[in-house]
Amino acid sequence: MKTSQIVLSLFCLMALSLSSCVKDSLDNPTTPNPDGGEDPNPTEIPIEELEITELQIPSGFEFATEKQVSLTINDNTPGVKYDVYAYNDEVVQGPAITLVNDEGEEETEIDISVDNLNHLIFSGSPSGGTIEHTFAVASYFDKLYVRRKEGASYSSSILTINSETVIYTYSPQSSKRISTGKPMVEDYLYCVNGSGEMFQIDPITGDYTFISDMPMGSWTAAIDQENKLLYSIGRSKPNPLMKYDMVNDTWTTVANLGIGGPRLDYNKNDGLLYFSTGDKLYSIDPQNGSILSNWKINGLHKKNGGDLAFSEDGTLFVCSFSGLYRLDPDANGDFDAIRISGQDLPFDPTSMTFDSNNELWLANNGASSNLIVMDTQTGGWEYRYGPNSNTGVNFNRTINDLTTLRVFDEVTIDPDTDGDGITDSNDEFPNDAEKAFEQFTPSKYGWGTVAFEDLWPFLGDYDFNDTAVNYRFVAVLNADNMAVQLDIHFEVTSDGAGFTNAFGIELESISPSLIESVTGTVLTEGFINVAANGVEQGQNRAVIILFDNNETMLKVPTTVSVKFTTPITTNQLGLAPFNPFLIVDGDRGKEIHLPNRFRTTLGVNDTTVEGINRDIDGNFQTDTGLPWAINIVHAFKPPKENIPVNQAYNFFNEWASSGGASYQDWYKDSTGYRNESELQD
Repeated sequence: MKTSQIVLSLFCLMALSLSSCVKDSLDNPTTPNPDGGEDPNPTEIPIEELEITELQIPSGFEFATEKQVSLTINDNTPGVKYDVYAYNDEVVQGPAITLVNDEGEEETEIDISVDNLNHLIFSGSPSGGTIEHTFAVASYFDKLYVRRKEGASYSSSILTINSETVIYTYSPQSSKRISTGKPMVEDYLYCVNGSGEMFQIDPITGDYTFISDMPMGSWTAAIDQENKLLYSIGRSKPNPLMKYDMVNDTWTTVANLGIGGPRLDYNKNDGLLYFSTGDKLYSIDPQNGSILSNWKINGLHKKNGGDLAFSEDGTLFVCSFSGLYRLDPDANGDFDAIRISGQDLPFDPTSMTFDSNNELWLANNGASSNLIVMDTQTGGWEYRYGPNSNTGVNFNRTINDLTTLRVFDEVTIDPDTDGDGITDSNDEFPNDAEKAFEQFTPSKYGWGTVAFEDLWPFLGDYDFNDTAVNYRFVAVLNADNMAVQLDIHFEVTSDGAGFTNAFGIELESISPSLIESVTGTVLTEGFINVAANGVEQGQNRAVIILFDNNETMLKVPTTVSVKFTTPITTNQLGLAPFNPFLIVDGDRGKEIHLPNRFRTTLGVNDTTVEGINRDIDGNFQTDTGLPWAINIVHAFKPPKENIPVNQAYNFFNEWASSGGASYQDWYKDSTGYRNESELQD
């Protein structure tokens, strides 16, 4: 709110007949009658049309968009790692998308939007058989996705959040295979699809576990078993060759191939990728994406769809929509396609892979794919998983390609470089013995926002753009899952104020003496006094002022790091964004907090102000329940100046009036949720 608007607002606030420039009709809730008195039959206004000051806010509602969860994981297995995500199992099917492959053929699939691995909350390994963390998730999440990694094997569970406390106890499965005297090996099917999902299927149980979101959706996948690398080609131009490091959980782009299609496998005998589309076969150097050779495939009855796969003895098989073929070299240096099975296949195959038993798995690319197993000698097949099987296992997603990772029962060398008890493949900080894992708020890649109205204790215009701060808090944890450091990533995204405002957080359960150092704060105005360790002086609890001039911080990404003198539990650390507050116009005592949060030691509640004090009790809510600050566990796009938040966000009224029960995700960019013309650019 700019200075000229502040003067006008204060004038309006001091006038009895116009108690605010923003209509606050809850002070006079009846409908005027032209003849005097109250209208005996007032017209009920639809809730979505109410002014923000007309809303009936339920008693006790604090405008929270998040909820607290305490999770305990019990697992005595050494060397395992857990990743925990806030989970939404909704799969949104979009329109059919038609792409043209390198042969000029159209290929169509359903575009699917998913939200599986976008909300990583924390990673960790059990210490003494247990992981215990307390964290916040958006109110609309009612599940947690718990992914367990043991060596190269993944498994997962979906936990329902029925209360603040969630407990998960791992129960090991019985041995899945009986020893035959050969080296023990377990197969895992890796699957990719055009929606950018990569997931692992246990061929014994049909259980599937999400592994990663891909940089681009794909129809192809191939694994370099020895180096634990998965290769995939992006489904659209420029068709990047993407490489996934299974040990370090990272994606890189090798090169842009410029050609796309459905078939890919890795040949362990020469270390090359083999790629096919139509009746063409290519070899590709996985190191740089160079196309080394190309051949023609003769004898395919249909040239579209399918996949290719090398058997254990090096024989190359190809399938297309006309069935399965073995490729034999011909006299001209090309390949002849020898049909093995065709018309009796139950579907048009789009992917296949061999397992360690030399059984061939094939899948189609339906909205919920089927998996069959085929014998390459007889051409016989059977349904194994999917809607047409009798197992009851459905994946409810598309499989556009399959490949196999073989996990052998042998000692795998996974070093522990820093000696903290966490092997390098599970350690986020393999070279630092004091650090191992991370906990994120709101998530690893997400942002939250704290937004303020800075005219407190007077009524503002409720555009929540006076100062808005995007944040991501990262608690750095040691091998015992204790916090040793807190990294605060933030950016001021809106400065609609005419004041010079400061922003800080209070760690309510942390004394100043528990802070070893604070680095990265931006304090230029001279009214914040800090101790040698970087916390604000004169405070009973640890207070960190991130900046003292919101104008200079606009659109400036910044990180503040807080190191603790001794490791603390995440429960003691508290829930981010902790106790955030605004200091208004250089007046150190004038703090604005979230509803019903305590001032810091230096905060002052001065009720002797000129005009109408809307917060006599000092709980940072008006008598009708409206706040001066709101925390949104999502990147919030503030309204334009003088546009109340309920005019910019269509379901804010329903959410507030229901006490947070309805439209818990009112702030998201979902269809019909926002009026973009009323939001800041």
